[in-house]
Amino acid sequence: MPFKAHAARRHRIPKQRYRVTNWAEYDASLRQRGSLTVWYTEEAIAAWRAEPRTTRGGQAHYSALAIRTALTLRAVFRLALRQTEGLIGSILKLLGLDLAVPDHSTLSRRAETLEVPRPCSSSRGPVHLLVDSTGLRLCGPGECLVEKHGTRRRRSWRKLHIGMDAETGQILASELTSRDVDDGSQVGLLLDQIPGPLASFIGDGAYDQAGIYSTVAKLHPEADVIVPPRSTAVPSEMAESGIVTLTSCDRELVYEAV
Repeated sequence: MPFKAHAARRHRIPKQRYRVTNWAEYDASLRQRGSLTVWYTEEAIAAWRAEPRTTRGGQAHYSALAIRTALTLRAVFRLALRQTEGLIGSILKLLGLDLAVPDHSTLSRRAETLEVPRPCSSSRGPVHLLVDSTGLRLCGPGECLVEKHGTRRRRSWRKLHIGMDAETGQILASELTSRDVDDGSQVGLLLDQIPGPLASFIGDGAYDQAGIYSTVAKLHPEADVIVPPRSTAVPSEMAESGIVTLTSCDRELVYEAV
């Protein structure tokens, strides 16, 4: 075969081998991965049914705790709504609890208005926040319809603004806007979603704006803003005195020569 013609002269890299020295602990941890323990506290059982409504409108059957519990199990096991309904029913049956099971239609309807708490960052100490945006294309008809009818609709775009923890890679904040929204205008909304302190704010040249520096300083005074100057930044007249000022179209950056 052609790829074996020069097999004798090919550079060989030996495969690395590892030896497990704590096999007993490692074997126990592998078994623990398949362990599943589910229990309902007395408070959760008492709060499963929704409280009586005091305003006008229909009475809800399930509380926000019940819907949030079902949606959490759905996210953990990556199930569809009908499979989530079956999972909740089987758990309640195994535990011997006389509680009603939310149907899939109720889960879908309540999930639109239910405020799900965002997971907190698992970083130790302040967060190093990476901020950027990306474009999302809204897909229309399939390619088969385009080939059949010979027409193509105009593409529709959205912009997703993301704030990510640099240490864990976890997305802590997000905002979805139209494509003509400036990146810097969403910084305040992203920072409002950060539960803990901020160590640094890191972004590209699109965030080189005076308003962003003031917003970060107002919400997190101890945070460092790490944003490179834009391509239009040029040294000012103070460049020869040991202090360099880079002037861009939005603000001035002052650096002390070291």
